[in-house]
Amino acid sequence: MNLNDADPRVVIEANLSDLQSIQRIRVSKTVAFDEPINSVGVTDAVVLVLDSRGGYHNFQHEKDGDYVARDFTPASGQSYSLYVEVDGESFHSSCHMPTYVEVDSTGIARENILGDSYYFATFKFNDPQNTPNYYKYDISINDANFRFSSVFQDKFNDGLYVTHQVSDLNTDLEPGDYISVRRYCIDEKVFDYWNEYQSTNPGSAAPGNPTSNISNNALGYFSVASAQEFRLQIVDMDFDWDNLDDSSLP
Repeated sequence: MNLNDADPRVVIEANLSDLQSIQRIRVSKTVAFDEPINSVGVTDAVVLVLDSRGGYHNFQHEKDGDYVARDFTPASGQSYSLYVEVDGESFHSSCHMPTYVEVDSTGIARENILGDSYYFATFKFNDPQNTPNYYKYDISINDANFRFSSVFQDKFNDGLYVTHQVSDLNTDLEPGDYISVRRYCIDEKVFDYWNEYQSTNPGSAAPGNPTSNISNNALGYFSVASAQEFRLQIVDMDFDWDNLDDSSLP
C-alpha cells in the first residue's frame, strides 16, 4: 500500500465533559504520509450534539477545524448523540455520561521502576459495587497542555477501595514540579478506545489508530464524561534522620 496515495479519512476528536460550559470538537482529515503535518482541519462541517432530554447543541466553526458550543454543560446520567457531516458524508456516534465517582484522598507517591525513580499522582476512592466503572486520566506537568496518561476499569476490583497511580513517565519530575490531572468517568466504548491506544502505543512517536466509536470508518472518538481536575505539587520528602539537628525539632 502506498501511504502517500491513501484516501484522506475524517478524524473526529470530541472530548466533552462537565469541567466547563464551553465544549470543543475537532474535525480534520488525514494527509499523505510524507506531509509535515498529521491532519488538516475541516472548516465547513456540520457538527451537532443531541441529548436524551431533547437538547440540541450546534457547534460553530472557530478556526482550523475546531468547532465550539458555548453554554453547554453535559449532565451525568444522560446519553448524547453526535452527528457530523463532511462533504456530504455523515458520521454518527452515541455516548452515555456516567455519574462521577468521588475521590477520597489524593497524594504523591515515588516508585522505583527498573532502577529509575518516578513520581505518581495517587487517587484513592471506593469503587461503586455491582456497577461497571471506567476511568480516564489526562495529565499536565507545570501547566503544559493536557495529554492522555492512562485508563483503568474495575473488572477485578469492583466495589473495593482502589488506588490509581497516574504519571507522565516521559518527563523527568522533581520536587517543586506541579502535576495537574483531569480525572474522567467514561463509558465502556471510550474506555475501549483509549485502552487500545494505551496497549498498542507505549511511548510511540507514531501511534496507530485505535478502533473508533464513530460510524462510517471515521477515526477518533466521541466521549461525554463527568470529570474533576486536581493540581498537586511534588515536595521533597527525603530526610537524613541520622544527622537531624535536635534544635530543628518543635
